[in-house]
Amino acid sequence: MLDILDADTTIARLALALAIGLLVGLERGWRERAEPAGSRTAGIRTYGATGLLGGVIAALASSLSAPSILVAGFIGFTAVFGWFKYKEGRHDHDFSVTGVVAALIVFALGALAVVGDYRAAAAGGAILAGLLASRETLHGGLRKLTWVELRSAIVLAVMTAVILPLLPDRTIDPWGGFNPWEVWFFTVLTAALSFVGYVAVRILGPTRGLIASALAGAMVSSTAVTVAMARTAQTAASARPLAGAACLAAMVSILRVIGVVTIVEPRVLGAVVPGALAAAVCFAAFGLLFLLRSDTKEAAGDGAQNPFDLSALLLFALLFAVVSTASAAVVGQFGAASLVGTSALSGTFDVDVAVLSGLRLLGQGIAAATIGQAVLAALAANAAGRLSLAIAAGPTSFWVLYLGATLAAAVVGFAVYLAPLDTLLSSL
Repeated sequence: MLDILDADTTIARLALALAIGLLVGLERGWRERAEPAGSRTAGIRTYGATGLLGGVIAALASSLSAPSILVAGFIGFTAVFGWFKYKEGRHDHDFSVTGVVAALIVFALGALAVVGDYRAAAAGGAILAGLLASRETLHGGLRKLTWVELRSAIVLAVMTAVILPLLPDRTIDPWGGFNPWEVWFFTVLTAALSFVGYVAVRILGPTRGLIASALAGAMVSSTAVTVAMARTAQTAASARPLAGAACLAAMVSILRVIGVVTIVEPRVLGAVVPGALAAAVCFAAFGLLFLLRSDTKEAAGDGAQNPFDLSALLLFALLFAVVSTASAAVVGQFGAASLVGTSALSGTFDVDVAVLSGLRLLGQGIAAATIGQAVLAALAANAAGRLSLAIAAGPTSFWVLYLGATLAAAVVGFAVYLAPLDTLLSSL
């Protein structure tokens, strides 16, 4: 509660309440700057005074320990301001309620600035002013929004905010492979990447949108990007640019693993980098080749198509759960006699977990070369997993191209891995 000893703080907070109102009033007044003076209910002065009024009434209620004063003041202000806006609306035949809502928020933010978190109040004022100033942008975007895009966004929100928190974040099978939360999280991630890629193509254009969504999405999951591109290819006129984007995602995945090895255990780099880097370069070459030799406008397909298909996502979640559980059961049955085999099994869907698990064993008597082989096996298994999902989710025109790129990357990477280091250096 404020008291007379806090006079300096109170004055500063009242100034903030006034500033919030002036900021919002600046936007409101600018829109009506061509109107004659006194022809509008509220402008920059009125909104500034509204913020200050909220702060003053809040300070008074706090000093008297009477919250009812603030409640009564808010109700009274709402009645008076609403009445004036009603008269203005009848005169101008204007049915917009934005000005009324903005004034109520300014009053509340002014009160919050004095008796609450002033940082939250300042942020709220800035957000409100930005929202009001974005009217044309928001309305323009709404006019361009299709029903299937809106429906997809709502479905994605339900999948993320409603279903995901309800699932248990623990394994529920005897082998420790089926975690419902992780399975659904990966499904949501796939749907989100598909939707982001769809939006990126519409905003940035086919070429830049595909590249941006593939590179950014692969920083999280190259498998999810590959599945999203494969599903998009089902309705696209040309699958070539989508296969190119999937190849670039595979390149990012390999480079990400090299980065993890560099940070966690650089002693393994010598066994990993030559083969892995060669495969990454091969994927990059195929990706650029597919993108440059195709009309990427065709990759966007029909603009009315669904950004993601819920039935395909559910099928993918089922496949992911079955494979994860089966892999855990095999490891539990036969043991981890071979680190390479274990890494390959666990790397089918989660290469990061497989790589980190292998790197942790370097200080336990396992040679760096063996761990390097395990890392490469995880990368190869992950590539095989992406390819199998691409075949299951995409048309033949997509996965044939991706198959060729994957086989070429595997052959080149394996050949470089087998070649002695001095031979590689002498050939450069």
